[in-house]
Amino acid sequence: MAGAARARCTVTVCRGCCCGTAAEVPRLDHEAQLADLRTALAGVAMVRRTDCLDACERANVIVVQPSAEGRKAGGRPVWLGQVNDRGAAADIAAWVAAGGPGLAEPPAVLDLYAFRPSRRVRAELPDE
Repeated sequence: MAGAARARCTVTVCRGCCCGTAAEVPRLDHEAQLADLRTALAGVAMVRRTDCLDACERANVIVVQPSAEGRKAGGRPVWLGQVNDRGAAADIAAWVAAGGPGLAEPPAVLDLYAFRPSRRVRAELPDE
């Protein structure tokens, strides 16, 4: 798509009351995880930080929203919880770089992190 901005996936990283805190997940450098995602996905996806996704029991939570093309292909937001190591963030970044929801199969290891939040929590996720 020469000259036109292509719709990209959005990766929302929770960094509120529980996610992103040393008290909840002490062995992880939370800021480094966010920086790694931003670096790996620069020019590929929008990575944004949010205060709280209200799924604190699954800290750290990351939501991958499909691109417009991915949504047309049937992709839906994928909620991932307990993303508490650098390898998991790297797997997420590789999947998003390959196209993300609707366009690329996620690595099988991400099945360990996937969960379905309540309808109320899903409704609170901001749209692109």
